[in-house]
Amino acid sequence: MLIPLLYFLSPVKIGSYEHFLPIVCAAVLSIMLFTWAKTVSLKFQILIFKLIGAVITFTIIGYHTHLALTTDYNITTDLPLFLCSFLGLISMVFTQYRSYWMYEILLFWVFAGTTQAVLTPDIATGFPSFDFFRYWIVHLGLIVMMLYASLVLNMRPTLRSVFKSFISLQVYLLIMLVVNYLLGSNYSYLNRKPTSASVLDYFGDWPLYILVVELVLLPYFLLLYLPFYLANRHKKSQSKNIEKQV
Repeated sequence: MLIPLLYFLSPVKIGSYEHFLPIVCAAVLSIMLFTWAKTVSLKFQILIFKLIGAVITFTIIGYHTHLALTTDYNITTDLPLFLCSFLGLISMVFTQYRSYWMYEILLFWVFAGTTQAVLTPDIATGFPSFDFFRYWIVHLGLIVMMLYASLVLNMRPTLRSVFKSFISLQVYLLIMLVVNYLLGSNYSYLNRKPTSASVLDYFGDWPLYILVVELVLLPYFLLLYLPFYLANRHKKSQSKNIEKQV
């Protein structure tokens, strides 16, 4: 019994079953959910959207409450200030009010940051730990939330959204720099890279990796916007063709 127990208590390895199975399950369930959601009324679509946000936010709250009650909660490492945890906290606000300006900002934050976290997970203890479920519910939930907003509720970014999201991220990073200075913490990995493997490993040591991320971030946001731009142009082209035929 000891060997299986130690296996599950060890960090999740990239490429393991604990890595890919949650992603596959989320992909299959998302396709089923989106397909079904398009057949129901707008009122019910919005209710599902609110439920997604509530699950993400209460998972974050429940996890940190659990940590505070059962461990020596440390404000320098345990606060929900890493980008994805912060997004998880505010996701319920977004799904409740469906604010377009929040959509503009969160779309690129989630697709850029959360997707990277899914590809290179940083989970200290594997299945069936609370940390394991918290990590996948929040990270995969955020991606599902933004896909649902785009594909089911038909929310779309504009080119201006790219720059709004980029500038807002700079504000968040500046706030985290101040927080890290005051607490001696490393939120959002602004003082050092994560110990687990990540894309930052290819960008050099501190502070070079921060500068590299800043340089590639805006082009990356533009690349993420490209499918929306092409889809919008295709839609306009079809509309013009229909008008000509009429």
